[in-house]
Amino acid sequence: MKNHHSLIYRIGRKLITMSYPILSDEAYLKLLFRYQCGYKLDLENPRTYNEKLQWLKLHDQHPEYGRLVDKIDAKDYVAKIVGEKYIIPTIATWNTIDEIDWVSLPNQFVIKCTSDSGGVVVCKDKSKLDIEKAKRKLRKGWGKNYYNQNKEYPYRNVKPRIIAEQYMEDESGYELKDYKIFCFDGEPKYLFVATGRQQNDTRFDFFDLEWNHLPVLNGHPNSDTPLKKPENFDEMLNVARKLSKGMTEVRVDLYNVNGQIYFGELTFFHWSGMTKYEPMEWDYKFGEYIKLPIKGCKQ
Repeated sequence: MKNHHSLIYRIGRKLITMSYPILSDEAYLKLLFRYQCGYKLDLENPRTYNEKLQWLKLHDQHPEYGRLVDKIDAKDYVAKIVGEKYIIPTIATWNTIDEIDWVSLPNQFVIKCTSDSGGVVVCKDKSKLDIEKAKRKLRKGWGKNYYNQNKEYPYRNVKPRIIAEQYMEDESGYELKDYKIFCFDGEPKYLFVATGRQQNDTRFDFFDLEWNHLPVLNGHPNSDTPLKKPENFDEMLNVARKLSKGMTEVRVDLYNVNGQIYFGELTFFHWSGMTKYEPMEWDYKFGEYIKLPIKGCKQ
């Protein structure tokens, strides 16, 4: 039954996304938002986190964000702000999938499209890598356009490329936990930790800055095991603070490998503002952190 429901959901979303060429950005977002979040999008007086992200898409556009969502160009920006030591080493880059030199790659690596999110090929043993399957995964990400799908304007003109990076594991010995820190006007306020992705069992756990676990679900279930606060958590927050300076809202994604912090990516629209919070009160609570310049808006 669950799979059947999921199929129906995907078909419904597909039908809506096919309408983007004939609808205005605002009309399209209102239609998609109602379908995915389950309530009417109020752009005149947005109050929830998800609503305010839609408002930012339409009314607070920054063309320079295009290079900050590009997985190659963002590294230059981050290195200038916080230093090279926070950058995951790049092995190679290519302009097309067909140009990838699989032979020259090391035994372990991570490879992805610079304009995609989530379509990552993780190779722990090149002798076991199915190259054709890897190419298919990269092509799927290559064809995505987050501006067309969700009106995320930073992706509008991002040129798709391929980047291969050094493979890393954290203290677990089998995965790389992702610490995703939500910042508002240059200040971290809360985060979630993504685990289990390498095992196809993704879990999201939200925390405040005192490392208190927050009772909220958003897209994935919580982990079955407690997550420890990194010893250098304050340094992580400081990195996020520096990278988010001057930005109304951004999610700074970081990794922590044996005490060494690495930059992951900058995300301006978490889940594109199109995924429910359970319970919904957290949609409102998180929304309070985004201050919009709207007269009469209940912030």
